[in-house]
Amino acid sequence: MRRPRRNHSAASKAKVAVAALKGDQTLAALAERFDVHPNQITQWKTELLQRAAEIFATVAEKREGGPDIKTLHAKIGQLALENDFLSNALGRIGDASAKR
Repeated sequence: MRRPRRNHSAASKAKVAVAALKGDQTLAALAERFDVHPNQITQWKTELLQRAAEIFATVAEKREGGPDIKTLHAKIGQLALENDFLSNALGRIGDASAKR
């Protein structure tokens, strides 16, 4: 019988990834110690190394990474206006006033 899926907390993932980074034990030993598959340990370790810079980023740097909300709202307004115009134009195709 298969074991049910487990959801690991962020703290436990970090603990396992840091232990893997230390290199004191092999992946097999860590897998047995934490009862996690070695491939999962490797994946968490890689993710920790890739996202380590985010930990030390300032608030301003974190904001810069996301999209500009004002620009997105302006684009939404423009697209809504274009949709309304085109839906009205399509509604008039059958009218006599549209034919000239």
